[in-house]
Amino acid sequence: MATYNKHQQFVEDLAHGVHNFTSDATCTPTVYLTTNTNAPAATDSVLADLTPIAYTNLSSRVATISSSGQTTGTYTLVLNDLTLSATGTVATFRWVGLYNDDPTSPADPLICYWDYGADLTLNNGESLTIDFGADAGTTGTLFTLT
Repeated sequence: MATYNKHQQFVEDLAHGVHNFTSDATCTPTVYLTTNTNAPAATDSVLADLTPIAYTNLSSRVATISSSGQTTGTYTLVLNDLTLSATGTVATFRWVGLYNDDPTSPADPLICYWDYGADLTLNNGESLTIDFGADAGTTGTLFTLT
């Protein structure tokens, strides 16, 4: 099972209005993939801090927000699971992360990443389903705020 890690700058970016996780397309959570030699760190803040692998031969990396809202003072962001499908060999990666592809200042702010604990490679016809939370089913709670 992959281990969830938050990019520290994400907390400040939330407070400063960088992210808007509503369903009106003002946030485009997008997956990035990195290798051992370019591992993400909690202190990285934007995609330019990393060197993602090339996305050649890979399906869309855009995650879909399933729901976003609060109940009794607890906010929850739920994403639909995302299946990455290979149409050829994809470069080896170990970390899968999320960034917001919409803001321009800062550009491509980082949200979080998962360490899969070992290198992964997708060959032609193979796929990887990213489950964004521990919820059962086809959606996952990315985070809650209380």
